[in-house]
Amino acid sequence: MTRAAELVSVLETTASLAIVCHDNPDPDCLASALALEAIANDHDVGEVTIAYGGDISHQQNRAFVNMLEITLQPIEETTVDEYDCIGFVDHSQPGVNTELPASVTPEIVVDHHPGEPVDAQFEDIRTRIGATATIFVEYLCDLEIELTARLASALLFALHRERLDFVREPTKREYEAALTVYPDADLETLEQLYGSAFSPGTIDAIGRAIATRERRGSSLVASVGKTPETDALPQAADYLLNLEGVDTVLVYGIVNGAIRMSARSIDPRIHIGETLQSGYAELGAVGGHHDMAGGRIELGLFADDAADAEALLEFAGGRLTRRFFDALNLDDDR
Repeated sequence: MTRAAELVSVLETTASLAIVCHDNPDPDCLASALALEAIANDHDVGEVTIAYGGDISHQQNRAFVNMLEITLQPIEETTVDEYDCIGFVDHSQPGVNTELPASVTPEIVVDHHPGEPVDAQFEDIRTRIGATATIFVEYLCDLEIELTARLASALLFALHRERLDFVREPTKREYEAALTVYPDADLETLEQLYGSAFSPGTIDAIGRAIATRERRGSSLVASVGKTPETDALPQAADYLLNLEGVDTVLVYGIVNGAIRMSARSIDPRIHIGETLQSGYAELGAVGGHHDMAGGRIELGLFADDAADAEALLEFAGGRLTRRFFDALNLDDDR
């Protein structure tokens, strides 16, 4: 039995399905949710809801949701225990990167990030695959489900964005998946998505990151200050990675009452997820891939030492910067 057939065997006994995205969902997560919704609808699941936590603040992600008319529901407005089946896409651990408590156990998990098994009825976690959308393209082909232009466009955009236009360690499977969905995609819609404008808040955050950057060798740390837009951090990190001679970047800031971090590296010798683990695991939830990682540190660890955001970032920023360079074994003289 194929993995797609195993997934269907779970859905065939399901009357209602809650598809749970990770917090602040990106195109890979959202496109995967659409694909699971299409599979569920094709197998007569009566009620399907796509739920998410956090915010959708990245301008391309907002355009992605609006232009593809994706119906989403905040997790706080979703009573997940009333659904027959809960599916996690692009994440696997209950209570981690999701507003759902750790006590919730999903029946379906499809992901490409490393994680411990969660004893779901159906669990397909492939860490050697570059995108969760790649796995769903395989399912759709195996099940011979006809691709709509909307779904094909979502999957193609997700494949490109997840691997940053195939320059961040894509696998052969991402190219194959892209070729599979390309004929049915609406290229005009994709062109508009790529042309989505930056929000003023994101531009301000990137500007602060440029102004506050501190470099040591080919590595760089910067602060975006306090911002309401979580996705401004990875956008600032990606932007700073274009600086000549820089191959590793950490960006931090205060978002929704916590210190958030986003890191990138194109140095093949550095596993940036492990670097953040080494530097900050004792302070908060951190981790990620070889080239991309992130983390969250509650303000309680620092708040007693500073009264406002500016003073807090000045106080905490020195510690965060020092820990990052220490984790990379970079001395002050380098």
